[in-house]
This record gives sequence, structure tokens and C-alpha cells, in this order.
Amino acid sequence: MALELNIRKIDVYEDSILITCQVKGKGQTKDEKLRPYQEYLSKLAREFKEIKFTHLGREGNLFADALVTLASMARIDFGHKVHSVHIDTKNNSAHCCLVEREIDGNPWYYDIKNFIQNQTYPIGASTIDKKTLRRLARDFYLNGETLYTKLSYRTLLRCLG
Repeated sequence: MALELNIRKIDVYEDSILITCQVKGKGQTKDEKLRPYQEYLSKLAREFKEIKFTHLGREGNLFADALVTLASMARIDFGHKVHSVHIDTKNNSAHCCLVEREIDGNPWYYDIKNFIQNQTYPIGASTIDKKTLRRLARDFYLNGETLYTKLSYRTLLRCLG
């Protein structure tokens, strides 16, 4: 499609290190059934003035999957100009990955677990705190001494300290 649109410089992001190496000429396909695909891809690559293959590691697979999903939903009218998509990435996290140790030494889920087990509230909890705790507790499941959080698709995740 890029060649039909007269695009001559392209960046290709691939989540298979094997394919990336083979296209760069650093290896050959051993499987006879896959060899025609490699030859066709190599032939296509020669048609570009500049082509850059980048392997995405495991952390990049989610982004690659999202791009494939978007590409499969897009309709291109070949009579119209296609505008490129620019995606900015941020180096800063959008959330905090660090959960600090509680002052009292209990895990973060202690109050939820205690409420489910004993139907008691933390000392000094306000009316709003109690209401919030009851609402939060609906999303958790206690099996013996192990607390799980319930996800919408019926999966349980074990709560860890």
C-alpha cells in the first residue's frame, strides 16, 4: 500500500526478531513454506529509497497490536491524499508505580480484608470512609486468608502486600 501511495521512505516496526533479522539479511528462513514470504518481503524492501526496520521488544508489543488493530479498521480511498499519523510518546509515567509501606506495617488492603472478614470499620473512620470501604469491598473476594480483587471479566487477582 505504501508503494501504491508513492511512499519511498518508511519505518517498519516489527515484533518478531526473527523476521527483522531475516529482512536485514542476517539470516535465512529454514521453513520452506515461509521462504516465499521472506523473498517477497525482501523484494518489496528493495523498492523503497529508505527503509528502516525496528524490532519492538516485549514491552512494545502492546503498541504494535494497537497499530495493527487501527490499520485493520482504516479505509483508504486511493484517490485521496493520506496524511501521516504522528504519535508523541512521553518519558514520564502517567501513574505512580510505587506503593509506599504503610505506617502501621499492615498491607494496603488490610482495612478491606478486615471489613469483609469481621464487618468492622477502622478506628476513627468517618461516615464517608465507611461508605467508601463498603463500596470498595464489593470488588474483592476473600478465600480463607487470601484476598482477591474481582475483575469485570470474572478473573481474580491476588492482592499482594
